[in-house]
Amino acid sequence: MQQDKPDAPSLFTNYLISNPEAFAANILKAFEKGSEMLSKLAERPDAKGGPYSTASELSAASENLTTLVRLWLSDPVRVSEAQSYFVSQFAALWNNVLMRMMGMPIAPLIEPASNDNRFKDPEWTHNPFFNFCKQAYLLACKWAEDQLKNTPGLEGRDRHRAEFYLRQMTSAYAPSNFMVTNPEVLRETFRTNAQNLVNGVTLLAEDMSRSKDLMKISQSDISAFELGRNLATTPGKVVFQNELLQLIQFSPTTDKVRERPIMMVPPWINKYYILDLTAQKSFIKYVVDQGFTVFVVSWINPDESLADKTFEDYILEGILAAAEAVRRETNLKEINVLGYCVGGTALSTGLAYLAHRGEDVFKSCTLLTTQVDFSLAGDLLLFTDDNQLDSLDALMTERGFLDGSRMANVFNMMRPRDLIWPYVINNYMLGKKPFPFDLLFWNQDSTRMAAANHKFYLREFYNENRLAKGEMAIAGTKLELGKIKLPVFPVATREDHIAPAPSVYRGSLMFSGPVEFVLAGSGHIAGVVNPPDKVKYQYWTDGDKAPALEDWIKSATEHPGSWWPYWIKWLEKQSGGWTIPRTPGQQLGVIEDAPGSYVKAR
Repeated sequence: MQQDKPDAPSLFTNYLISNPEAFAANILKAFEKGSEMLSKLAERPDAKGGPYSTASELSAASENLTTLVRLWLSDPVRVSEAQSYFVSQFAALWNNVLMRMMGMPIAPLIEPASNDNRFKDPEWTHNPFFNFCKQAYLLACKWAEDQLKNTPGLEGRDRHRAEFYLRQMTSAYAPSNFMVTNPEVLRETFRTNAQNLVNGVTLLAEDMSRSKDLMKISQSDISAFELGRNLATTPGKVVFQNELLQLIQFSPTTDKVRERPIMMVPPWINKYYILDLTAQKSFIKYVVDQGFTVFVVSWINPDESLADKTFEDYILEGILAAAEAVRRETNLKEINVLGYCVGGTALSTGLAYLAHRGEDVFKSCTLLTTQVDFSLAGDLLLFTDDNQLDSLDALMTERGFLDGSRMANVFNMMRPRDLIWPYVINNYMLGKKPFPFDLLFWNQDSTRMAAANHKFYLREFYNENRLAKGEMAIAGTKLELGKIKLPVFPVATREDHIAPAPSVYRGSLMFSGPVEFVLAGSGHIAGVVNPPDKVKYQYWTDGDKAPALEDWIKSATEHPGSWWPYWIKWLEKQSGGWTIPRTPGQQLGVIEDAPGSYVKAR
């Protein structure tokens, strides 16, 4: 790749101080206030350990990487070879920089991945200093990853853990995360006479004041959204509620509707309106507009009073109680049902319970990014070993719940390059408020988890995988997924870091009835919330049944766009003929307008 000769004067034009007095004053102000904030940050609970906190994860990373280094050092010959290669790479890089500064067309030794947005600023390419920092960092990361890959004696979960924590460390030490090696931050600092740093410290103070259990970095401008105003706006009524949930029935928009309704069960780890974001992105609105009667479960945000509510309660008093309410409202014996993430896991557990009892409540089931076999559950398995679960149990027993910020912290750590460091840079270095983004607003609107329920979920599913093994019982009933014979439509997303696609696919093989497996592009959220009018991603269908997902893909057919219309055609086959539209609450009555009060509880 040929590089243009850099214009020396232009390299430094953007790094001149226009008002030295203002610059010095702002630097001093930022330093003083920043020192105060860092001191307070060090006093926060998340700086003193505890499960899923920043301090505990830093300690775990240090411990794991220390073990890794000891393994490397146990083979002196290999260490010497690795060091020699490392030095030779940096010598070649330095030589390239010197030759390029003399105007010679030199191709880079290494380039970032096409989806790596950290190095999009032109100066990472055209400025020799920043280009050197970028390539040095990428070479160091590749070297470390290669060393880990070739480290003997590191197997199974130990290797997985080492890979995870190495990724955390390399993400943290990117040159884009430091003011003096980030061209955009430096330009903004000189352009504003360091006012950006003062603004950044102010935003840090605001985030700290809003954070409760753990420090939460703002990912979206929370003042830009309000439930019922520009999020969760699909018209409907709350027609049933108990201490665990509200059931919302949405108003029809068509002159006729399918006979059989669909009830949606979202995860209780977050709030239901991921399925009802803005009108343009609302999955619920889309389904209503296709002529279906739609109900959705809106889970309570539990406090200590619900500490003893179990996973079994969430099935019997939650999902099955809501289904009975839908059947009463529509005067139907069977309804369709959809579960998302852990909502789908609980739903599948409930289906196995009903199958054992011979009860026909549901006609069909759709499962979005749902795991029932957790043997391939990915990075989340690293947070569910016995030691971590013992610490969590102690914390939840004391409080009666797990604060949502801890699970949110885990999800963010699984994708630090996308969900942590861009916001540190934007908020605290550039001094800018985050952009209003509905999906990230929802991501920050986390919920608490009832202690007994969450303990069961983590131990019985992630740690022991009892449902897949046929060892789980609900209400004295032993569960077998193979007894579920109704039509199932599982959707996995190819880049899912929470419910990995191979894990979702493996679980889909455990059902005995007709299974219409679909693989969607993108990740856990964007792959699901993918309206047809955007044509952003793709999806795959009709692969031959195979033991592993990679084999299924080989025979699958790829389609551009959203999987939503494909699913609607499948759902129509499960939903009977047409009937007159249903006004919400005709049988059960109306409690309040959608989105209801449970979803607004913080």
